[in-house]
Amino acid sequence: MISIRLRKILAPLLLSVLLLVTACAPEAPSRFDQAQQESTQQKSGQAVSKDATQGAQFNKFFPPAGGGYERVYTQEKKGFASAKLKKDGKEVAMLSINDISSTPNVAAKYQGSTKQIAGYPAKETGKATAILVGDRYQVKVQSRDESFSASDREAWLQKFNLRGIAQLK
Repeated sequence: MISIRLRKILAPLLLSVLLLVTACAPEAPSRFDQAQQESTQQKSGQAVSKDATQGAQFNKFFPPAGGGYERVYTQEKKGFASAKLKKDGKEVAMLSINDISSTPNVAAKYQGSTKQIAGYPAKETGKATAILVGDRYQVKVQSRDESFSASDREAWLQKFNLRGIAQLK
């Protein structure tokens, strides 16, 4: 009779001790933990230059809403800002300003450009039209709807305060 009672008490007690010991054992770091630690300690090769313009500074250069269009800011971070352009509640285009000081190879894409918009070298790729302002800032308009044409993109690029962007340092 004592052995049955002892088994009923001893079995849960041993199980509890086993769970406690295994739960408190230190876990070996995974390969992902190591990669995270290495990437956060890395100082060179960062994605954004420390001299990049803060995204909040770009907002004042975006075209104002009007003419049936609504402008909705969507993202601003160091070196970049973007806004959706909506008409009748539908997104028709994406507007953006990007400081390319972190990616100087982007400027090379404008060299030899035969097209200019508002006096700045321009390029058109697919459903996007972009210009390079002051050899540092890429201003881009991307169509999000079939109704927003290449001529619409060009017209909206000219609505940005391009002189103000060119004077940024």
